[in-house]
Amino acid sequence: MARRWTLESSLEIFPEVRERTSQAVREVEELLQERALQPADSPARRVLDERVEQVVSRWMRAMEALGLEVKGIWLVDFDTGSGYYCWRWPEERLEYYHSYEAGFAGRARIQ
Repeated sequence: MARRWTLESSLEIFPEVRERTSQAVREVEELLQERALQPADSPARRVLDERVEQVVSRWMRAMEALGLEVKGIWLVDFDTGSGYYCWRWPEERLEYYHSYEAGFAGRARIQ
């Protein structure tokens, strides 16, 4: 059964979500900088691509283990039972909500 989030419980866990995401973003950015220095078809570049995928996969599993829904790279939703509190990197705060039907494009500030 999926976890249902209140605004209070979402805000309580949000610092952990943001910190874990920040760490993963830093790791990926470092790998991509190193990757940019490699020739296009080099084995080193393929290894770095795999490492990027591993970091993103690890981040996704960590978010799902917390009970969040991963909607994209660095984008998570907190299911409220009637819609989602929605956050994406690098937003500083959890301040958006959208209905199930509206999706990300229908995000509105939490009142």
